[in-house]
Amino acid sequence: MFKGSLMAVDVGGGTQDIFIWEPGQTVENGVKLVLPAPTQVLARRVKRLTAQGQPIFLQGRVMGGGAVTQAVRHHLGQGLPVYATAQAAFTFSDRLEAVQAWGVILTSTPPPGVVTLTLGDVGVEDWRQVLAAFEVPFPSHFAVGVQDHGFHPQGSNRRFRFQGWENFLEQGGKLANLATRQPPSHFTRMAAVAEVLPGVLLMDTCAAGVRGALLDPQARVHLDRGLTVINVGNAHTFAALVRSDRLWGIYEHHTGLLSPEKLWAQVARFQQGRLTNTEVFDDQGHGCAYAPDFSAKDSFAFTVITGPRRRLAAGLPGVFAAPFGDMMLSGCFGLVAAFLELENYPANLADY
Repeated sequence: MFKGSLMAVDVGGGTQDIFIWEPGQTVENGVKLVLPAPTQVLARRVKRLTAQGQPIFLQGRVMGGGAVTQAVRHHLGQGLPVYATAQAAFTFSDRLEAVQAWGVILTSTPPPGVVTLTLGDVGVEDWRQVLAAFEVPFPSHFAVGVQDHGFHPQGSNRRFRFQGWENFLEQGGKLANLATRQPPSHFTRMAAVAEVLPGVLLMDTCAAGVRGALLDPQARVHLDRGLTVINVGNAHTFAALVRSDRLWGIYEHHTGLLSPEKLWAQVARFQQGRLTNTEVFDDQGHGCAYAPDFSAKDSFAFTVITGPRRRLAAGLPGVFAAPFGDMMLSGCFGLVAAFLELENYPANLADY
């Protein structure tokens, strides 16, 4: 068994969820935190500086956009200067000329009189300070989930991201292959996390949520027969058809574009193999895909639901998953399970 503790961090668009676990400790007694997501924290800082009329300089690494992108564009809209390094600017678009067209000035050094903000998905020093305040030793191992669309300056990044899921299904769709320590070079967000935390286990946050939901007792009962897992995140909704150790289908949409009625209508046809990729993409979602050997005769009707926006699916004929009694940490539990599996330890957290 590995020495020291493991920190699992699920970085979303609304929250960053943190779980610290070590062998011999019950899950219930692990350190658990649900904090504002890095993009939300940076957005609040930008908004404060906008209100103060301060010019800003953005440095650091590419991270998840969303809230911070909106805040930067509002800052520019107020006639206030925004300077940024190229690496920081990739947070807003894969095309730097597009960011410059907004009015962002690219530079490697901050001009005089600006306030410097550092971008990044992982705040190691912030974590260190919080844990030290409570006499919690800093972890030795890390597993982090982020949603990486992939660097694709030409064409649709929605389409590019989903092509990765299509390739995953074509290559067998194994649950074990959802985690990696060596992400593809086009996953620049994951690469940025690995620069800060060498040796980190990385996983797509949507997949981490699915993997964690499968630890729920109700999900485990149906795993060999087949089930659907829906992860309703703050930014994205992700569903997977799962049986045994494989994903047989993947669906991904933007949560803000879904109503309960639309979500259920699409998921019901997804379970039957009748939902098309074109329909989801044209609806401004990411897509829908099935394994090459998927059969509509197989049943994935039993449905478990997780995610911070799960109430969107409250009327659906499914059950709310709460692995170890804590739905908000489903992604973290999935990350820990993946870490244990990659290290060749049994992946059932309850065994430790």
